[in-house]
Amino acid sequence: MIKNLVRGLAPLALILSPLALPSPALSAGVVLFPDALAELTEAAEDPDGYKESAFTHWNRGLDPDDGCDTRSEVLVAEADEAPKTGAGCVLTGGRWTSAYDGQRVSDPASLRVDHLVPLAEAWESGASGWSAARRESYANDQGAAATLVAVTARSLRQKAGRDPAEWVPEDSTRYCRYVGEWVGTKLRWGLSVDKDEMEALKLFADGPCEETVVMRSKAPQ
Repeated sequence: MIKNLVRGLAPLALILSPLALPSPALSAGVVLFPDALAELTEAAEDPDGYKESAFTHWNRGLDPDDGCDTRSEVLVAEADEAPKTGAGCVLTGGRWTSAYDGQRVSDPASLRVDHLVPLAEAWESGASGWSAARRESYANDQGAAATLVAVTARSLRQKAGRDPAEWVPEDSTRYCRYVGEWVGTKLRWGLSVDKDEMEALKLFADGPCEETVVMRSKAPQ
């Protein structure tokens, strides 16, 4: 499936990818996708012991005094048009663009805040060895814009917790950004990739997403 996607949409993605660069000059803190991919560690995944409750979320967010949890803060931060924030951080109005399918949304209740690298994937890729505090930090990470994203419920169901070997956004203007942010998140948190995941990512790196840039940042300790 991934091979067919890359072959069929490669020319369009090179033109339209929002993270494609017209020149090789890069700013500090970013790296081209193939170079970022080379920094990842390949390792077998270990799902043993995973449970969602191992990652405490949503917590009180960046501002414990604003009455909003992490989910609500992400929705406010990612809004194209800011919603009104009422008592108890009830959000009304506003407008968003779903990160996975580009759908325009005007009802915050219909949005989901997704962990771009799912909690189960993080566990299997190294988070099982973290402290509970570090897992909570990951699950509520607002220090990098790509870690948590506002998406439609429909697109989240389509993703269904799968990695890029099995799923990427269908829209050719979005999948290069998605895999770039996937790799950036794994680098940020020191997570590994399995063999199938690496092979799929290499197809993107060698084809339509060669000039996609990846934001480099370090997770809080």
